[in-house]
Amino acid sequence: MVYVQRDENGLILRVEPKPFDEMTDQLAVQSEELEEWLCAREEVQRRLQHLRSTDADMVRVVEDLVALLVERDVIRFTDLPEFARRKLDERALDRAEIEGLNSEIEQRLRPLGK
Repeated sequence: MVYVQRDENGLILRVEPKPFDEMTDQLAVQSEELEEWLCAREEVQRRLQHLRSTDADMVRVVEDLVALLVERDVIRFTDLPEFARRKLDERALDRAEIEGLNSEIEQRLRPLGK
């Protein structure tokens, strides 16, 4: 037996192995309704994980889009909110520093005379 909390329409909101204050019902562990809820919850978690895994890529897309719009005089960098400008500047500086470190490492790893 598991303990569940349902919304006003009877949909499962929460499932726990032990009774809890907000519980409104009980279900058999083998019930079809519980199995469907668990499968739906897993699907939601899988999709959220996929979104999280693409967040870094989307940040780079937004950075490149802002740079392109500024470069083509569609917007001015100063049109952006101060917080956004600060974040974009910080990321640009970090990226430049990383690129500089990569160049330095490559130079150190090159055999002498090449």
